Amino acid sequence: MGDTPEIGRKVIYMLYSMKEACNQTGFSYDTLKFYCNEGLIPNVKRDKNNYRVFDDNDIAWIKSLSCLKSCNMSIVEMKEYLDLCLKGESTIPDRQKILDIKLKELENKINEIQDSIDYIHWKQNFYNDVLSGKTKYYSNLIGNNN
Repeated sequence: MGDTPEIGRKVIYMLYSMKEACNQTGFSYDTLKFYCNEGLIPNVKRDKNNYRVFDDNDIAWIKSLSCLKSCNMSIVEMKEYLDLCLKGESTIPDRQKILDIKLKELENKINEIQDSIDYIHWKQNFYNDVLSGKTKYYSNLIGNNN
């Protein structure tokens, strides 16, 4: 039968407490609560004791928020992205533009990090060559009295 529920069969959805949602998403309790209060997790459900509970779709969205946060999206940008998501398929081009901007920023950051790594490798090799006697030491900071 696949993933399609049978007609007349009651579909049971798993609901997770805040603590369980935190364990599944890696968010701290305070962060998850903040995101809920900011409206970044739409349609938050409540149990009979009025505690927040999350279903599998909520968990998947929270994991997406974690990725957006890692992309250095601000809360305002996340809200804009969420609003577009909630409007449906017609907003995909707008969402792509937002993600393209973040992708370019991340690629620039990778290039900056690679430049730093390359510099450290070069400097470590220079130091090794000086210590082994292969290269004479010089410095751009202090005069070289020959």
